[in-house]
Amino acid sequence: MALELYDVGLILVGIVLFGVSILPRFVSDRAISLPIFFVSFGLLAFGLPTGLPAPDPLEQGILTERLAEFGVIIALMAVGLKIDRPPGLRAWVSTWRLLAIAMPLSIAGAALLGWWYVGLFLPTAVLLGACIAPTDPVLASEVQVADPGDGPNGAGPVDGSDEIDRENEVRFALSSEAGLNDGFAFPFTNLALALALVGIAPGNWAGEWLLIDVVYRIVVGAVLGVALGWVVARLVFLTNPETQIAKSVQGLEAVAGTLLVYGTTELAGAYGFIAVFVAAVMIRDYERSHDYNEALHEISELAEQTAMAVIMLFFGGAIAGGLLEPLTLEAIVAAVAIVFVVRPVAGIASLLGFDRGWAERGTIAFFGIRGIGSFYYLAHGLNEGAFTDADLLWALVGAVILLSIFVHGVTATPVVNRIAR
Repeated sequence: MALELYDVGLILVGIVLFGVSILPRFVSDRAISLPIFFVSFGLLAFGLPTGLPAPDPLEQGILTERLAEFGVIIALMAVGLKIDRPPGLRAWVSTWRLLAIAMPLSIAGAALLGWWYVGLFLPTAVLLGACIAPTDPVLASEVQVADPGDGPNGAGPVDGSDEIDRENEVRFALSSEAGLNDGFAFPFTNLALALALVGIAPGNWAGEWLLIDVVYRIVVGAVLGVALGWVVARLVFLTNPETQIAKSVQGLEAVAGTLLVYGTTELAGAYGFIAVFVAAVMIRDYERSHDYNEALHEISELAEQTAMAVIMLFFGGAIAGGLLEPLTLEAIVAAVAIVFVVRPVAGIASLLGFDRGWAERGTIAFFGIRGIGSFYYLAHGLNEGAFTDADLLWALVGAVILLSIFVHGVTATPVVNRIAR
C-alpha cells in the first residue's frame, strides 16, 4: 500500500512538472494564470479516491512552514534579479509608499475585521493581519516586471520623471513591494506572538519588540543583504563559464546565493527574507548589462515556478481535505472584504498625491495578491505560539488566497494590457 502511494505521488509530481513546462505555452497573454490550474489539479487529485491522504497544514505545521519558506526565498531572489531600476529613494517612491502606508493599513484593517466582525481574540486577529500583509506577484506573473533582457519594464530613469511609462510603474511597484513586504511582515507576526505569550499590555512587550523585532532584525537583514549580495555578485561575475561543465551549471549561483544569504542572516537573528531580496537587487545592480543575468534569472525562476506549483497542488489538496470547512458566514464576508476593500482602500490611500493617473494607482492598489508568504507566516505563527481558533484562521486565510488566485489571476492580463494601451 505504501509503495502504491509512492507511485501515485510520483505520477502527481510528474504531472505538475509537465504543467510547469508546458502550460505557459498555452496561457501566456490570456486571462488566466498558472496557479489556478495547479490548485484545481490538487482539488481533483486529492478529492478522488486515489488513497492519497489530504495535506493538513495544522497537523503538518512544520512541513508546511518549511515548504512555504523555501517557496518565498526562491521567489524573492527571482523577482529581485528582474528589477532593472537602480535602488534609490526617489526612484522607488511608489514602493516606500506601499510599504509605509498601505501595508500597515492593510494589517490594521484585516485585524479589525477579524477581531470586531469575525470574533477572533486579539492576538489571533493580529496574526491574521500579519498573514495577509505579504503580497505575492508570483501567483499572477502578468504583473511582474519583465525578465532581464526582455524589455525595459522596471528600468526607467532614476529621477522619477515622466519617462517611466504607466505599465512599467505598475509592474515595478507591485514587484518591488512584494520583494520587500515579505520581510517587513515579520515584525507584525512577532507582535502577534508577543500578544499571545505575554498579554496585550504594551509594557510586557513594547520595548523588546521595537528594539529587536523592528530595529535590529530589519537593519541587520538589510545590511547583510547588501554585503552578501556584493560578495555573491563578485563570485558570479568573476569569470565567464568557458568549459562545457561550467556552462552546464550556469545560473545555479542564484539558488546557491539564495540559500547562503538566507541561512547566514537567519543565524544572525535577522530577517532573511529582507536579506535575500536586497542581495538579489545588489547582484542585478552589480553588473546590469551582463548577459549572465539571464542565466541567473532562468534558474531562479525555474525553481520558483516549480515550488509554486507544488505548493499550489498541496493547497488544492488541503481544500479537498476540508481546509475551508470551518468558515463561518462572517469569515467569508471578511475574506471578500480583505481582497476587495481593505487592500484597495489602503493602496489608494498610500498613493494619494503620487504622480500617476488614477488608472495606474487603482491597478497598483487592487493587485495586492496573497499567496505563499501568507502560508508561511500563518504556519510559523501557529508553530511558535498558542492561538485560539487556529482552524478558522487557516480557513479564513485559505479563502483569501483562493479568492486572490482566481480574481487576480483572471484580471491581471486584461487590466495590465489596458493600462499599457
